[in-house]
Amino acid sequence: MAWLIAQTLAETSSKPVINALSSLYHPTQILADLLTMIEAYSNPFLPPSLSSLRGLTVAWVGDSNNILNDMILAFPRLGINLAIATPSGYALDESVLELSKSVLAAEGSRERGQIRHTHDPLDCVKGADIIVTDTWISMGQEAEKEQRLRDFAGFQITVDMLTRGGAKPNWKFMHCLPRKAEEVDDEVRRSAVGTR
Repeated sequence: MAWLIAQTLAETSSKPVINALSSLYHPTQILADLLTMIEAYSNPFLPPSLSSLRGLTVAWVGDSNNILNDMILAFPRLGINLAIATPSGYALDESVLELSKSVLAAEGSRERGQIRHTHDPLDCVKGADIIVTDTWISMGQEAEKEQRLRDFAGFQITVDMLTRGGAKPNWKFMHCLPRKAEEVDDEVRRSAVGTR
């Protein structure tokens, strides 16, 4: 229903209307993530550029949600590899995957990032430059909290997970704050070069 209201506003307003957040997408968060990544990976002697992110691997460990959907749409287009680990039963949105494929096909043969999905967090973080997670219990899911905490057992991001899984030694961590202890432990939070 909210998307219909936004669409109606966009069609009838003389002012620009953007989707800052919906249950399917969160584009302003991805813009903030990309700015953070550019800040961390751009050559300080050159103008900041999205091309500085090409070839990076981002590991998403967590829920299949609106932030992940925007990563699926944006990162491969920029040459960023995206590894995804969700618990069994937390499927990726097929319509978002199809849209990503069709956009990539329409844009031609530039260097693209790859998307890989697993249910194993250790496999997901292998070779990762950046590890990202988000809340496991979003607004409106509070009644599912106990079940979700059981489903996400083993998904807490820890230094041990990143070491055993083979993340790059100079990994960076990002989280859509506020962070909860079950999602990421204090050692990672303190070690993170930057959080968003």
